[in-house]
Amino acid sequence: MQKYGLIGYPLKHSFSITYFNEKFKAENIDAEYVNFEIPEINDFMEVVEENPNLCGLNVTIPYKQQVIPFLDELDKDAAKIGAVNVIKIVRPGKGKVKLVGYNSDVIGFTQSIEPLLEPRHKKALILGTGGASKAVFHGLENLGIEGKFVSRVHRSDEVLTYEMLTPEVMQEYKVIVNCTPVGMFPKVDFCPHIPYELLTPGHLLYDLLYNPNETLFMKKGMAQGAKVKNGLEMLLLQAFAAWEIWNR
Repeated sequence: MQKYGLIGYPLKHSFSITYFNEKFKAENIDAEYVNFEIPEINDFMEVVEENPNLCGLNVTIPYKQQVIPFLDELDKDAAKIGAVNVIKIVRPGKGKVKLVGYNSDVIGFTQSIEPLLEPRHKKALILGTGGASKAVFHGLENLGIEGKFVSRVHRSDEVLTYEMLTPEVMQEYKVIVNCTPVGMFPKVDFCPHIPYELLTPGHLLYDLLYNPNETLFMKKGMAQGAKVKNGLEMLLLQAFAAWEIWNR
């Protein structure tokens, strides 16, 4: 039986284990998907070595960047983003293992947001600076949209703070993507501190979160007439992409 899995910490709300095991059962695939909750990234190679039938892994927080030094190769998107969420495990024989890193977040995000884009959507604010935000930046770049990171801390001229989101900035940047965990269940009464009163029907708000189905970020956008979408479709599309990567 082939084995696939997820590494991260903690893994209480893992979508992947349910999705893949239901897929295996429905399609009569002789495989199982398990969670590997590892307290630190140094436990990663132990997972690979102790599971000789392991063919692929998903990677979630906090290891999307930390796992890279353990890999033998990165595909071009993962290398450019600097974050990995899919690992293909190739076993050429004689106990050898080759680990190749990919990023299916960029695939899922790009495919999900593209149908919503209009000619006015030329620039985007990306809330957060973690691994997911880097995938979003790269995906937007692939779609010809200029991205700008927004953080609570002023790190460089390339990163805006929430206090710097003036009416001029909000008018210029018509796409806003939330890549932070702010507003995720159970803390549903929170949202990123953007000036929602400056949003218009010309804005597009995309939230990578999918629990709850409508985050406060999305609700406040809708109240201003903005177009909104959550991250559930992206999650499904990146899972499809992961399966294709493992089996090509």
